[in-house]
Amino acid sequence: MPSQNLRTVPVYRRSLALCEMSREIASYVSLNKDLLKLYKSNSLRDIIADSILTDAILIPQKIALAENTSCRTERLRNTSYINIMIRNINSYCNGLEHDGVKEKEYLNLLRVEVATFRSSFKKWRRSLLSDDRL
Repeated sequence: MPSQNLRTVPVYRRSLALCEMSREIASYVSLNKDLLKLYKSNSLRDIIADSILTDAILIPQKIALAENTSCRTERLRNTSYINIMIRNINSYCNGLEHDGVKEKEYLNLLRVEVATFRSSFKKWRRSLLSDDRL
C-alpha cells in the first residue's frame, strides 16, 4: 500500500537536499568536472567524489522503496542500506580531508547536512517500522 506523496515526507525532502549538497561538493573537489565520468578517473579524489554522489543518489531511492512497501523485511533492508550510506558519506569526507582538500569548511557543510538528514532519518525510521500497515 503506497504511502503519502513522497514530496510531503520530510526525510525524502532532506535526502534531496543532501543529494544537491553532495553534487556541489563533488563538483568542487573533483579534478574532473564531468561528474558523469568520475568513475573512470584514476584520481582518488575523483573516486571519492563519485562515491559520495552514488550514495547520495541512492538514499532517496531507498526511501521511496521503503515508503511504498508494506513488507517489514523490505523496509528494514532499505533503512539498513540508508544507514550504511550515511556512514559512508561521513567516511568519504574524512577521505577527502586526508587526500588534501584544503577547504574543510565545505566538507564540514556536507557533514552538517548529513547530521541533519540523519536526525530526520531516525524519526522517519521509527515511524516507518512501527507503522500499523505491517
